Amino acid sequence: MKLYDTEHAPNPRRVRIFLAEKGITVPRQNVDLIGREHFSDDFAAINPFRQVPVLELDDGTRLTESAAICRYFEELHPEPPLFGTTPLERAQVEMWSRRIDFLLFTAIAQAFRHASRGMAVLENLQIAEWAEVNRDRALSFLRTLEGELHGEPFLVGGRFSMADISGLVALDFLRAARLQVPEELTRVRQWHAGLAARPSAVP
Repeated sequence: MKLYDTEHAPNPRRVRIFLAEKGITVPRQNVDLIGREHFSDDFAAINPFRQVPVLELDDGTRLTESAAICRYFEELHPEPPLFGTTPLERAQVEMWSRRIDFLLFTAIAQAFRHASRGMAVLENLQIAEWAEVNRDRALSFLRTLEGELHGEPFLVGGRFSMADISGLVALDFLRAARLQVPEELTRVRQWHAGLAARPSAVP
């Protein structure tokens, strides 16, 4: 088993946090994104979508989405549970994970990709106005999230879950898009601080 990984991208970090919470160690192979290694023919043979992470199993089977990789390890190692323990909790973890992915993380990623000079080599056309639109979308989601948090340390069921992992990684990714959680969003900031203090959160 081998995990194709990179240190400076958020989606592989989700898997690393998940594995750390589970106490699982998997051999890792770094993929140089800045050097465009993921666009090489060799890597395309591993993942035709040219993205990381990729989990390669001993029989050659490959999983290429961070959530799918985490779900696979959840089935193999159900303790501690990170996808919920009841039908309602599992649905809520899925709900929050999708909200964070589609409404926050995607907006941050678009703001980053269309405003960062370092991403010009990977983005065929950078559109500054699109970066601004997505910064506004990210901040709008955070303001809505503020109203949904009630001082609890975790999003679902009083326990750390995959939804919290996605939230932590997305909030840490704000810096790349030249954003931060506004000072007045005290509940979001408190939630983030608690997640960032976990040993698994080390980048």
